[in-house]
Amino acid sequence: MIYPLTKWRFLMTPPSAGDWNMAVDEAILEAVGRGDVLPTLRLYAWVPPCLSLGYAQRFADVDRNRLAERGWGLVRRPTGGRAILHTDELTYAVIGPYSDPRLSGSVLESYQRLSAALLKALSLLDIPAQVNEVVTNERNAKGPVCFEVPSNYEITVNGKKLIGSAQARRKEGVLQHGSLPLYGNLTRIIKVLVYSNEAKRADAESRLRVHATTAAEILGQPLTWDTAAKAFKAAFTEVLNLELSTGDLTPSERSRAAELDTEKYANPKWTERV
Repeated sequence: MIYPLTKWRFLMTPPSAGDWNMAVDEAILEAVGRGDVLPTLRLYAWVPPCLSLGYAQRFADVDRNRLAERGWGLVRRPTGGRAILHTDELTYAVIGPYSDPRLSGSVLESYQRLSAALLKALSLLDIPAQVNEVVTNERNAKGPVCFEVPSNYEITVNGKKLIGSAQARRKEGVLQHGSLPLYGNLTRIIKVLVYSNEAKRADAESRLRVHATTAAEILGQPLTWDTAAKAFKAAFTEVLNLELSTGDLTPSERSRAAELDTEKYANPKWTERV
């Protein structure tokens, strides 16, 4: 598909806690909906490591004691899906109005268009990825871990999930964010989830090793955040025909993000809502 040349804002925000990261994404979505800011591509990271739950995922999946022992954060995303441990990764967020042809139509249609840009980014990094178009294992799809099984139009390499994405659709527009694990042991997430016994925990670790991978595993060497970010910016520019204007959060977005952080994403009423 050929898109009209369109100006979007490009943000690379400092590594932050999970509640702040989710608050910023939602604050941008509200600002986009008001027409205060351009559609936005945001790249970011998480410090400290943070376990995020999908919008409707059970809070009971989390082993809070194990999480606290490691000093990791906890947040509930505004998007669906299952648990992700955000560490050693690049996270992207695309936020824009339904009127943009890159985001119009159904969820799957917009996923497909954005997946083309993600594939190009990985190609620039010499990662031979594919788009997964069918959920192939319904049994494993019931587990608590997002990266166990690819979903429609998510990115795989040799059948292993590499980029997991999720989308929220509000009256203000579309928010899609996703994670590219750069390196590290993906099974760390299993340590902070609830399993009825250690045999089932070990089985979950084995399944995750089979079904998910990192950029470093594919490349045979570490991939830095900065290198990945440059590839993402170049790919979105080319594939989606964008003029990306590097910017920053507006004072209004920062103020709203601070409110959302306190009132929602750092609030147990939200985190423990399910």
